[in-house]
Amino acid sequence: MLTVHSENELQLAADVLVIGGGPAAAWAAWAAASQGAKVIIVDKGFLGTSGAAAASGNGIMAPSPENWDKVVSERYRIGKNLANSRWIERVIEKTWLSLPLVESWGYRFPKEDGESVRQSYYGPEYMRVLRKNLLRVGVQILDQSPALELLLADDGSVAGARGVQRQHHRSYTVRAGAVVLANGGCAFLSKALGCNTNTGDGLLMAVEAGGELSSMEASNHYAISTAFNATVTRGVPFGWASYTDEVGNDLGGYVNGRRDPSFLPNALLKGSVYARLDRATPEVKAVIEKSHFIAFLPYTKAGIDPYTERVPVTLVLEGTVRGTGGIRIVNDNCATKVPGLYAAGDAASREFLAGLASGGGGPNAAWAISTGQWAGVGAADFAKNLGAYANERVARPAGQAGLRSATLGGTRSHSPTSEFDSEAIVRGVQAQMFPLEKNYLRSEQGLLDSLAKLETLWQQVQENPKQDSVRDVEFSRRAAALTAVARWAYFSALHRKETRSEHIRVDYPETDPNQRYYQATGGLDKLWVRRDWITDAMSDDKPQSVYATRPVITTQTTPSISTKL
Repeated sequence: MLTVHSENELQLAADVLVIGGGPAAAWAAWAAASQGAKVIIVDKGFLGTSGAAAASGNGIMAPSPENWDKVVSERYRIGKNLANSRWIERVIEKTWLSLPLVESWGYRFPKEDGESVRQSYYGPEYMRVLRKNLLRVGVQILDQSPALELLLADDGSVAGARGVQRQHHRSYTVRAGAVVLANGGCAFLSKALGCNTNTGDGLLMAVEAGGELSSMEASNHYAISTAFNATVTRGVPFGWASYTDEVGNDLGGYVNGRRDPSFLPNALLKGSVYARLDRATPEVKAVIEKSHFIAFLPYTKAGIDPYTERVPVTLVLEGTVRGTGGIRIVNDNCATKVPGLYAAGDAASREFLAGLASGGGGPNAAWAISTGQWAGVGAADFAKNLGAYANERVARPAGQAGLRSATLGGTRSHSPTSEFDSEAIVRGVQAQMFPLEKNYLRSEQGLLDSLAKLETLWQQVQENPKQDSVRDVEFSRRAAALTAVARWAYFSALHRKETRSEHIRVDYPETDPNQRYYQATGGLDKLWVRRDWITDAMSDDKPQSVYATRPVITTQTTPSISTKL
């Protein structure tokens, strides 16, 4: 695989390997260890400080039981008949039952009248507690060790993964009976707070192994930030903002007393937009400055009073991190189509929870807690059933793009001149994914134009990757993953010919009630889409029995379609 192998290449074995370093990965590792499995977890950064959750505070969708029906109904409504009530309720219930565990591990939730209020967490402390607990139960943690590719046994089941360790300048191999992909979604290196570790690696690994993705058209979530420091994407304070243009004209943006979600993107397409938090009362100020204090750091550093001064704002792409698309899960234990491979958190599609709307914030936090545990238990059970045979299986690496050159005429290209420039690839992907006029307001011609450019980039990452150091290997693979995710996102968007939630087609501006399906997608050189029709009964509120509404899926397959447009 790599030219950076050293004599002390690390080789390990475990029952379950968890890939990722955020809440979903931590919960998966803990759940698998609780089943008696030997667990190794590998993280691209330092588990506890890397990822979006560790960057700041976050809400949790964990209402008290008397409010479950109300929250389930609201989430189902937001999902516009694509979300699933049974899944929403089981996520809420699992999260509610899990949070006292976090408290027993040492996390201190605020108290009201002597009772813990478990509605949000402070990211750095939350992740510190999760890491400490993993070490307590014997999970082996490999930090600064990005996984690059999965290993497959002869029968097609997952047998582990390979990657590199930055600090030791070496590669590693972990043989395992089962693998959980919990390494996040893809924000395309937009610098959104905590999201630069989320580059779609897990999605590429899953498809290479034979897995599928779903709802990838919901991959274009943008978040508001100050334009002079476009990294802190915390939108709550802006709920009390007034907006003006360059010369100070009020931009309004309200419909029936509520802010139109499309207001800011459309205003930014016309010119500069400025915000001032002048609608916040003293009571509101006290709350948002405490709960979202990180959002105020840019103002403090710049010497700006956001309540009285105008600040330029922009939108930062968060992609699938606060979008919905991801690895398709096929059962209640978050298994994928590939035997022994499980997905959790933002790496998995959250379509059951959100449809094509964003689950950002509290819903996604609950999804990480619940799916992490279900995937961990499922992986542990799968590994146990393999027994001692698990790590005796003959295994082959599944990775290709960004790791090995494509086979040309039966031989491999090794010409130094054919090494691709990973930084140029990334810039090329971002040029197609960042602009609002391309990714927010989508059209058939625009999607086709972008797919043609992305196809050229995909052909480039088939050439020789630069592998002079572990960072070269990591960056080459990252460029391939970003390109792959962008292609799947736009290819899926091309085939959903309607506007639904965050997926906006200017050439199909209405929501079509007949398009009640999830879109599965996959493929590498040739992409494909499949409609997975939902046949359970719809309701304007929610189905009568939330436990009787698991979607019944029928499929309609579209033949593989080349992206050589």
